[in-house]
Amino acid sequence: MLRGAASRVFVRFPAIHASRRFSHTVKDTPRHNLVLVLASSSALSAGVLWYLSNSGNVIHNDAPPPNADPKVRAVDVSTILVEDTELSTLVWGSNRTHVLDDELPESIRIPTASEWFQNVALRDLALHETHAACIDARGDVYQWGDGFFGSEPGSSHARPQLTLKGKNITQLQLSPARVFALSASGRIYVLSSRQADQALPTAAQTPASSAWWGTGWLWGEEEQVDFAEITAQDRLKRGERFVQISAGSDHLLALTSDGRTFAHPITLKANSHGQLGLRKCDVPAPADLERAHLPHQHPRVNLELTPKSIADPYARSSPGIRPSGSAPRLTEAFIGKEAAAVGLSDTNIRWSDKLFEVPALKGVKVDRIAAGGRSSFVKTPDGRVLGWGANEFGQIGLGANVTLDTISVPTEVILWRSTPATTKTKCLDIFAGGDLTMFEVERADGSGIPQVEVLSCGNGQWGGLGNALYSNAQSSPVRAKSVSGLVEYSETSKSLQAIAPETISISPTGHVLLTLDTRTRAGPGGGSRDVVVWGANFEYQLGTGKRGSQATPTMIETVEGGRFMLRSKKAREVRDMQGQVWKKGVEVEQRAVAGWNNSVVYWQIR
Repeated sequence: MLRGAASRVFVRFPAIHASRRFSHTVKDTPRHNLVLVLASSSALSAGVLWYLSNSGNVIHNDAPPPNADPKVRAVDVSTILVEDTELSTLVWGSNRTHVLDDELPESIRIPTASEWFQNVALRDLALHETHAACIDARGDVYQWGDGFFGSEPGSSHARPQLTLKGKNITQLQLSPARVFALSASGRIYVLSSRQADQALPTAAQTPASSAWWGTGWLWGEEEQVDFAEITAQDRLKRGERFVQISAGSDHLLALTSDGRTFAHPITLKANSHGQLGLRKCDVPAPADLERAHLPHQHPRVNLELTPKSIADPYARSSPGIRPSGSAPRLTEAFIGKEAAAVGLSDTNIRWSDKLFEVPALKGVKVDRIAAGGRSSFVKTPDGRVLGWGANEFGQIGLGANVTLDTISVPTEVILWRSTPATTKTKCLDIFAGGDLTMFEVERADGSGIPQVEVLSCGNGQWGGLGNALYSNAQSSPVRAKSVSGLVEYSETSKSLQAIAPETISISPTGHVLLTLDTRTRAGPGGGSRDVVVWGANFEYQLGTGKRGSQATPTMIETVEGGRFMLRSKKAREVRDMQGQVWKKGVEVEQRAVAGWNNSVVYWQIR
């Protein structure tokens, strides 16, 4: 049967590919048929010999051009398993402005090691859209990125550069044009985010510990960049110092050891939505900024920063009904007549040199502050939260009944809506970034173990709320799934205990990195912490290797399918950013930071 089938196939095969004329010729002239078969066999044999002799030179349709540069280093974008003897920083997401590593590609799909931070442990690291900064083990500040070096995106070729030295810095906050640094002694310094603007003025004394008087000539300091110190308008109490700073796009919040809250205008837009918490303040006269280093009394200008909703009530109206020639009047309405008359500008780092206490919070003790892009939040020791600023997406969390887009006065955020009257709710921490806000709350009804939940509000267009929904406005705080109400068995208490977030990093572009505190109650051999991610993922910033935003919190997996966890250990040695050994046997832990469409996990000194 098989032979017959084969014969039928063989008989039909020529009929498919031969023309009627060719078949007729073969049938009438058998000799010609024999000659044709021999010629075909010879051609086939020659083809086989040529293929065998040239089989090593296979040309694929996706082969690189012949003149490809063999010196280009191929980057293996894969999960790096860090050895116990080394410290390696992992980065992923968008690298178009070279804030992750200049040698890595512009798009990094999954966690990859950065050579810049090999065996380096940091005190803090902050990322912005086009520039970044960090504090090394010695307390010195380094800056880098296309925005810092002044290069066009895609052309930067420089490693992190030392800018602020010898100030023992512990915390950094970035805005589009400024870098704010908090020292261990409680001093707040400001630098420009651009290297070109950090040049020291010609024939001027070196900057010093105060904003106006230099001591470099006295102590032999050799400062390389221009910086200034921001001080409180009213002198702080004896022993009082600043312990925390948080920056939005145009404003800065600062918290003192006594629980007082201060605000600082970074730009003239600092109070566009009432986020500053005050309207009237004073700044140095523009004509006197060139002599800012001199010790004499400096003339000041009154500044009145008015929110847009008050200064321009026709902002949302059509152009046809807006008052004609309103631009000059609007300038005066936004910053005040006196400031408009002198042509006040916010380009100089010394244009505003003071921190002003928020009037509505005088007498209110605060233990935590957080600044969103255009919003502000404070938390009291008893777990209550106050918020103010922009509210177009409901990011203040005041509920559906409050439809104002500007909240200019600190207002309490109710976090116990839709809960039984017997349940007590206490806020443990607050986190803000861009137009997203998250509250870590503890709920207890007395009948069981307290539950820790993560509540979120604001712009969840890319899933940043974590409630499995994509909503561009959420005014009532909602419960984030998969990270709320978690419990674990405690080896210490021999009972179930709530799992609380250790920290939450919210990107201004809409993705979230949450670190679970699975270390505190871990038994022998434990100590690692899970990282949970969700939100925007257009640039692989979630580290899953795939694009596509996620509205539900999910864990990052390694290439082997295991859980991506942050570790703590004693490092054999820690180096500074210059490559010099700082100390040996240092306790360090990994920290996750969400940047602008990218993410970083670095080693932090404990």
